[in-house]
Amino acid sequence: MKIFKEEQRFTQLWLIVVIIFSSLVPIYLVTKEYMNNENGSSIGNMLSIIILISLPLGIIFLFKLTTRIDEQGIHYQFFPFHLYLKKIGWNEISNAYVRTYDPIGEYGGWGIKFGLFGNKARGNAVNISGDLGIQLELKNGKKLLIGTQKESEAKRVLETYKINSNE
Repeated sequence: MKIFKEEQRFTQLWLIVVIIFSSLVPIYLVTKEYMNNENGSSIGNMLSIIILISLPLGIIFLFKLTTRIDEQGIHYQFFPFHLYLKKIGWNEISNAYVRTYDPIGEYGGWGIKFGLFGNKARGNAVNISGDLGIQLELKNGKKLLIGTQKESEAKRVLETYKINSNE
């Protein structure tokens, strides 16, 4: 019995740089306003505002995509949106394979996506980074793409459970 496990987080350098720079400007402006303010605003107020600016930007680093493939099926969780692993049983899957995709062109980026501009033919995607995914075609006609960074491992496990196709 083979088991595939993977955890992914938003750790791309470009994303970290964007988050840092997008928080520096408002923090600078708040600090400048505090220094020039003659009304006597407290340092506590300034720190509260800086925390309120920084907190939403930092939350992205809590996001985590967990994938597990085992004898029961394919499980995935995009924390904090899914509190538990969601299971898709083998009896619900008509086809599963690893493929290269265009995250921006097909789904509008990374995260939990519902097909670019409502394109239902592509189905939904749950991804963190890269352009590789485990494509699931379900018996009910729906599609789900789960991002992966472990192409060969995912292919081997899917082959073990005889849910594999070369598209």
